[in-house]
Amino acid sequence: MVIRGRAPLRVSFGGGGTDVAPFCEEQGGAVIGSTINKYAYCSIVPREDDQIIVHSLDFDMTVKYHVRENYVCDGRLDLVTAALNAMEINRGCEVYLQCDAPPGSGLGTSSTVMVALLTAMARWKGVELDGYAMADLAYQVEREELGIDGGYQDQYASTFGGFNFIEFHGRNNVVVNPLRIKKDIIHELQYNLLLCYTGKIHVSANIIKDQVNNYKKKDPFEAMCEVKALAYAMKDELLKGNLHSFGRLLDYGWKSKKRMSSKITNPQIDELYEEALKAGALGGKLLGAGGGGYLLMYCPYNVRHKVAARMEAAGGQLADWNFELRGAQAWTADENRWNYEAVKVHMQNGEYEFHLQD
Repeated sequence: MVIRGRAPLRVSFGGGGTDVAPFCEEQGGAVIGSTINKYAYCSIVPREDDQIIVHSLDFDMTVKYHVRENYVCDGRLDLVTAALNAMEINRGCEVYLQCDAPPGSGLGTSSTVMVALLTAMARWKGVELDGYAMADLAYQVEREELGIDGGYQDQYASTFGGFNFIEFHGRNNVVVNPLRIKKDIIHELQYNLLLCYTGKIHVSANIIKDQVNNYKKKDPFEAMCEVKALAYAMKDELLKGNLHSFGRLLDYGWKSKKRMSSKITNPQIDELYEEALKAGALGGKLLGAGGGGYLLMYCPYNVRHKVAARMEAAGGQLADWNFELRGAQAWTADENRWNYEAVKVHMQNGEYEFHLQD
């Protein structure tokens, strides 16, 4: 038997950064975004001994534990170590991890990996956790126990899935508001959005620390308030189907967010963004904390091809993607069903046999 967990990565349209303390605790934060069809996966294969063997397929790294030892975070796959502790795993198993995007891509990868891990482990142990409990546990393990800087939105977005407007007032005071958006609007929005990889990986913790240090400064604080207000405006325009207005608000949000920290952008990203605007894009933003990763651009349908060509010519890498309306999931698979020696089929003109193993 194999237990699998899968959690979707996310794109944030507006409000990013307002989910980080102390702003969200003192002023209240708000984020609007959606999950996409790129995922973090966790597979658990039970073992009959007391060994826990973790394989990171992306990093080609293997770490071994024994169920009787204390799980100590030593810089090697610490997300897994902390998840083993949190779920009190005391049975032998092999864990396989894989993610569709690299760390620092701006799609919430580390938090999504944590959600996938916890979802699979909870399924294995038969532990029932609702969305809020799962997201809060993922936040606690990643942010508080491991001390990884960041906000609240990634854990909640990945756990719940779909289009959400999420309000933050600190720990245990998060409200997820699912947005009921017509399918035609979702399809049109996806068609008008381009997701472009800038090729530069960012270190979000450094950017977030700089943002927090700037919190009491007048201009960065006002920028955070604007970013929060824009999240509410974007929610209204999206629900009404005013997509061109939504696209222009992306531009407002990007300009405001850049005032929160000088580390959020760089000349290469600014050039790529400006090239997209010159080709007809109405607005966009860098996803995640900033500094690199994926750039999201809104383009009216009649200039979409021009924007795509201009961004690729400027060094960007366009990604194939779509929205994902489901959140974190877990399921089991029976390995005994996978390997057959032969398959037979009976037809009117005779019997056919296909040998699958030598």
